[in-house]
Amino acid sequence: MIRDITIGQYYPAKSILHRLDPRVKLVSTLLYLISLFLFKSIPGYIVATVFLITVIQMSKVPISFIVKGLKPIIMLLLITVLFNLFLTRDGDVLFHAWIFTITEGGLRTAVYMAIRLIYLIIGSSLMTFTTTPNELTDGIESLLHPLNKIRVPVHEVAMMMSIALRFIPILLEETDKIMKAQIARGADLENGNIIQRAKNMIPILVPLFVSAFRRANDLAMAMEARCYRGGEGRTKMKPLHYKSRDYIAYALVVIYVVAVFVIGRYVPLHVWIF
Repeated sequence: MIRDITIGQYYPAKSILHRLDPRVKLVSTLLYLISLFLFKSIPGYIVATVFLITVIQMSKVPISFIVKGLKPIIMLLLITVLFNLFLTRDGDVLFHAWIFTITEGGLRTAVYMAIRLIYLIIGSSLMTFTTTPNELTDGIESLLHPLNKIRVPVHEVAMMMSIALRFIPILLEETDKIMKAQIARGADLENGNIIQRAKNMIPILVPLFVSAFRRANDLAMAMEARCYRGGEGRTKMKPLHYKSRDYIAYALVVIYVVAVFVIGRYVPLHVWIF
């Protein structure tokens, strides 16, 4: 399960998405995530699905690699679906047994929320798959640059986000090694009730925190040894410049958002309760 977490990882490939300006990918991802909440109909989800499949094909990231990243959220997805399925009381009753009641509104909301959550994870993951941490840092810093006028430490915020993304795969690999080492010593991490399993996690969490603090201290010493003093007066090795493909990407994303809003809200299509 630990190796299935692909959040924050970069997948090297030669695609047009990899060559786009990081600011374009950040803004486009934000607009895409917003667009998922602009509609509640089948035509809207069809448009979103076509757009997402097209972007995945353009990114040249394997579907298996993307699907692998969905495994860690299966439990969250299941809880979300069950809560919406049994706690939403809207429309006619489709099923009733003891205290469990499924209504048309509950089933509709559960299906829509499940699709929306999956699309949200895939869409946001594509940004990290196609953008290196350094590019993300430069893109965030450039987009937030106007906040420097109100004394917001934009460079430091972008640096912290970049370091956090870098640490995710490192800490996951460290967790995997610690778990294997504890299992080799006879630790039982899978059996028992919730309290026992929580206690069994202590031998993993303690060395993990120690390792994380040690790595953070080493990184701080390395940055200090290289005379890092923040973003003031620093220049970029690779300055960001918009190209024609970046403007085209902006235009396509805006067209998609407008299309999914109009089609998702004003094009009628009813299939059973959806």
